[in-house]
Amino acid sequence: MGQASRSGIDLAHVDAIIARHGTQADVAIPMLQEMQERYGYLPAEALRYLAEKTDCTPAQLYGVVTFYSQFRLKPVGKHMVRVCHGTACHVQGAEHISQVISDVLHVKDGETTEDGLYTVESVACLGCCSLSPVMMIDDTVYGRLTRAEVQKIFKQRARQESTE
Repeated sequence: MGQASRSGIDLAHVDAIIARHGTQADVAIPMLQEMQERYGYLPAEALRYLAEKTDCTPAQLYGVVTFYSQFRLKPVGKHMVRVCHGTACHVQGAEHISQVISDVLHVKDGETTEDGLYTVESVACLGCCSLSPVMMIDDTVYGRLTRAEVQKIFKQRARQESTE
């Protein structure tokens, strides 16, 4: 069975995933999805361990992880902020919304706040074109955004976080 890695990642979780899925390369995506769900991202040690224990090479796993945008190689914040930059949102000012978020949270696209609360990422489409411009925080959609509305949302969330 697995053991803790040098960085403290419990590799026994990888062993359990392999036990459920098998060792063939054609089940790499479900294994990676489950690993990411468990760890919040895909730690390098866990990927190396998965390659050692399965029919997948490190290059194959890395190719899958970097091809699909759902996979992350770095830890993310407690909350994911996704800003739609699809055509409708772009036309309605998505760049301005991203700038306000950057100003409020002091991070750029793809970065996580110092306190680990938020990770911000631009996405191609959230499927809410009639509400453009749109952002999602975790599973909550915020539409018809303005600069002031974005600032208000994060002020409310900051108040909520401070009382939890």
